[in-house]
Amino acid sequence: MRNTLQNRLLLLGMALLCCISSVRADDLEYRFEIGGMLGGSSYYGDANYNGLLQNTNIMAGFVGRYNINPRMAVKANFAMAKISGNTADSENRFPGGDVEFSRTIYDLGAQFECNFFGYGSGASYKGTRRLVPYIFAGLGMTYAPEPAKNVFTMNIPMGVGLKYKFAPRWNLGCELSFRFTASDDLDVTAETAPILNDPYGIKSSGFKNKDSYSFLSISITYDIFPKYRRCNN
Repeated sequence: MRNTLQNRLLLLGMALLCCISSVRADDLEYRFEIGGMLGGSSYYGDANYNGLLQNTNIMAGFVGRYNINPRMAVKANFAMAKISGNTADSENRFPGGDVEFSRTIYDLGAQFECNFFGYGSGASYKGTRRLVPYIFAGLGMTYAPEPAKNVFTMNIPMGVGLKYKFAPRWNLGCELSFRFTASDDLDVTAETAPILNDPYGIKSSGFKNKDSYSFLSISITYDIFPKYRRCNN
């Protein structure tokens, strides 16, 4: 009886040892990613209707991602960016002459991501790839403090990206996103208000005739909270 119990405990210990030794970092799947992003921001509105990524300024922020499965994820971000524009770069001419503006904005939002392929460590038995493109859309808020009146408005972020798992728990991402806001006042500061505050007298509603901005960013995230541990015996 005692020998039988010892044999069972020995077998159980060997099985646990086998399980632990067979688990490698690239065999784990993680629920969350956290990290930072850095890149450029550009504004689109009355002071810039012509150029994509024109008057690019710096942006930086934090990003977190919840991986639903290898094909879908939900991402949240908080970013601080600078936007600027100059009517001299526009084909339009304003009665009050040319003006330029510059201000800081804060962006908080969440997006749903859809990967074109299963994203993961690249293990063939999982059917995942280390490098995958993806598309995303979501909902966010934009806050632009003074130098003029404070602007607090919602935005709709949409874009495309590319993510690469360059190490078992490290991810490198690059994405281009556009934030379509419900405000036409991002370019209205103390200096530009007489000219850019409704320069055409056109009534707008919803997201029509509103300001927007874009982010072109690179991010690095780290995987946390494993989903499960695979054990071969």
